[in-house]
Amino acid sequence: MQIEAVTFFRPDEVSRKTATLPAQTYNHIRLLFNRSMMDCQFVPIRSLQYMGVITQHEVIFADAQNYAVRDGEGGRMIMLAWEFNEQGSRDSLNEPLTFKVVHYYKDMGDIELRLYREFSQAMELLLTRQLIADKPDQRVKVVSIAG
Repeated sequence: MQIEAVTFFRPDEVSRKTATLPAQTYNHIRLLFNRSMMDCQFVPIRSLQYMGVITQHEVIFADAQNYAVRDGEGGRMIMLAWEFNEQGSRDSLNEPLTFKVVHYYKDMGDIELRLYREFSQAMELLLTRQLIADKPDQRVKVVSIAG
């Protein structure tokens, strides 16, 4: 079965800054990516009507309502991205991660602040659903072997 690619358009960069991501959030990003059977993991952020897409080196955030067509191909516009690189490596899983926030549109400050909270909540929901789906029905049976 062949899976069709989902298209995202990356506009010109408007601004870039360094930020810090809490350890738990980054750990969830890595966990979801590593569990994915594809080269990415989609994370719907329903409260913002955004889609987060985790890849090996970044998380892109696209507005689900912002659809564009270029050269006959339709896709979603990337509004903001979190770029990870080797410079942001950590010595411990409990350390926060330094990364780059890339804005592709002006005035994204409010959305950026909300994304930290809403994306974390969306990942937790996705991880919980995965655990429930992966967990087989369990039953316990205790048998005495004493004579």
